[in-house]
Amino acid sequence: MQRGPSQQPTSGTSHPRRDFLKTGATAMSATALAATFPARAGAFVDGSEILRVGLVGCGGRGTGAAREALKADPYTRLVAMGDVFRSQIDTSINALNTVEEIADHVAVEEDYKFIGLDAFQKVIDNVDVVLLATPPGFRPVHLRAAVEAGKQIFTEKPMATDAPGVRSVIESVEIARQKNLGLCAGFCWRYDYARRALFEKLHAGAIGDILAVYGTYLTGPVKPMPPADTRPPGISDLEWMVRNWYNFTWLSGDGLVEQAVHTVDWLAWSHQDNPPASCTAVGGRQIPANGGNIFDHIEVNYVWEDETRGFLAQRQMDGCYSENRLYVLGTKGKAEIGPRGVSISGEETWRYKGPSNNMYQTEHDEFFLSIRDGKPINDGDRMWKSTLMGIMGRMAGYTGQQVTWDDALNSEVSLVPEITNGWDTPVEFRPIARPGVDGRTV
Repeated sequence: MQRGPSQQPTSGTSHPRRDFLKTGATAMSATALAATFPARAGAFVDGSEILRVGLVGCGGRGTGAAREALKADPYTRLVAMGDVFRSQIDTSINALNTVEEIADHVAVEEDYKFIGLDAFQKVIDNVDVVLLATPPGFRPVHLRAAVEAGKQIFTEKPMATDAPGVRSVIESVEIARQKNLGLCAGFCWRYDYARRALFEKLHAGAIGDILAVYGTYLTGPVKPMPPADTRPPGISDLEWMVRNWYNFTWLSGDGLVEQAVHTVDWLAWSHQDNPPASCTAVGGRQIPANGGNIFDHIEVNYVWEDETRGFLAQRQMDGCYSENRLYVLGTKGKAEIGPRGVSISGEETWRYKGPSNNMYQTEHDEFFLSIRDGKPINDGDRMWKSTLMGIMGRMAGYTGQQVTWDDALNSEVSLVPEITNGWDTPVEFRPIARPGVDGRTV
């Protein structure tokens, strides 16, 4: 899985009207579940104790997360791996074994290479730290299993592809908090030193009050859908979709939710993770999808309760202009994230000149250090908010309607099927959404 740009941990305050954890039945359910599974706070404070790491989802992003986890702590060992396809596990192990620095930390015996749709649970049962990197449609179920089992968790973004999934993630975040479990989110830009410095200055008022934010995620297709005539004979609909997961909304969330959610996270970060009140959007599919059902372009307009605006332009087409930037306009100046770094101009002129870092590695370094310190990172609140903010934008684009934060949070539209019969589980193929026609059903 490709991993695009994103951000760092800061905590924001939520609007009381929207404080789902304080007022919803979800919080009550989370509390009851947490009481069933005792916390293991400080279990790994002794820095010489081996932390058994497991990887769920062994594609490129999962392999990268495993590499970074093994580099983050000298007493980590990768002991279990799970994927629906054996070839993914073999390719991942081969790649990890080529990294001399960590090759001795790869200790996955044959019996601990788990294959199938239930492989995630087998990995979780045999490790202390689990890395969740499957297609995001599966993430809420995997996250819940990990927190119920009392594991430390690194979870890739996004954390869900529909509102019921987000509500499950909210419950899991609360369980993790009550059990003092680490929950590190793969919004990688939150761990980039330069971006951290910029947003710290913005929150301190360096450009005055923020009036508008504009983010771009203009790039080529991540994983184009293959022609239908390349589908192997006898393969089930579910397996075909999983093999081409990026092209189906229930698995990826659409390009907005799976990749451009990094830029969504920048918008959320600029507002200290206070969610927008509503949004509208325009988008569609210009290049034929070959059987998938995601848009290839979308533009979202977010509005906060203080009437500040956030704009997001996302496109994934070959042969077009590419850009991934953020522009922030304030009452005393402007800020920018661009190809030449991060900067501020106006009453104050500033450009980041501090040390650079590998944000992917830093998130694991800080995560594992927090586990050893007995004060594990929990990125939970901001990670579900940024995920829902992306889903909210997709809902507005797919329906052609204005969508409020409460609309998005409370939506009963469930995209993800319950896997009840393995690869033969029936799955619904939803056609590409038609704004103004499909209403609230997408």
